[in-house]
Amino acid sequence: MADLAEIKQMIEAALPGAVAEVADETGTGDHLRATVSAPQFEGLSRLDQHRLVKAAVKERFDDGAIHALSLKTEARG
Repeated sequence: MADLAEIKQMIEAALPGAVAEVADETGTGDHLRATVSAPQFEGLSRLDQHRLVKAAVKERFDDGAIHALSLKTEARG
């Protein structure tokens, strides 16, 4: 089960200036939804934006705390 505050912190630490909102989609704590806006996304494809976010929380995928992460991303300056 993932700690939502920790996941938010991991994303925002990996992407300075980012704003992230993280929610539990199913109530089980391992299927999450995140909305992330970050200046680093400027000029990147949606796929590359998602890769940056998933790389930020890779440790939680690897240890099984997160099974699925649904993302909505947007660039902001």
